[in-house]
Amino acid sequence: MNESQIQFNDRKSEINLYQLQELLNVSAFWAKGRSIEDLSIAIANSEPVISVCDRDRLIGFARATSDGIYRATIWDVVIHPEYQSSGLGSKLVETVLSHPRMRRVERVYLMTTHQQGFYEKIGFQPNTTTTMVLHNLANLAFIPTTEDQLQESLGG
Repeated sequence: MNESQIQFNDRKSEINLYQLQELLNVSAFWAKGRSIEDLSIAIANSEPVISVCDRDRLIGFARATSDGIYRATIWDVVIHPEYQSSGLGSKLVETVLSHPRMRRVERVYLMTTHQQGFYEKIGFQPNTTTTMVLHNLANLAFIPTTEDQLQESLGG
């Protein structure tokens, strides 16, 4: 792997969604099968979004959501298996953290299944006080889909 060919980019518009879908399918058991449409929505609602390419090949990706001052969450950190253990994952997370949208944030969260040691090396600490989750998919059937339905559900 020639380091001079590796480039980090924060321009969402340059991400090839098909390459991202493939990268997630190959690199992340928790992100297999995500649709192009859903990936597009997630990227549109995230800032920063960082991609890592080797020439024209997408080999790394991470994104974050934040209010810009109090809280942020890092999502979908992936490095292609062929490039893992090369320091790119650490550099990717550090690039997310150094982005202007993230620099002043008081607390940055992330979820990880098996990579606690990796994130601890970067400075993250285990946190057992914020482990609640709501799996909202079952509730989608109750969300009004039109303005009339919304008025009905609000008693209007």
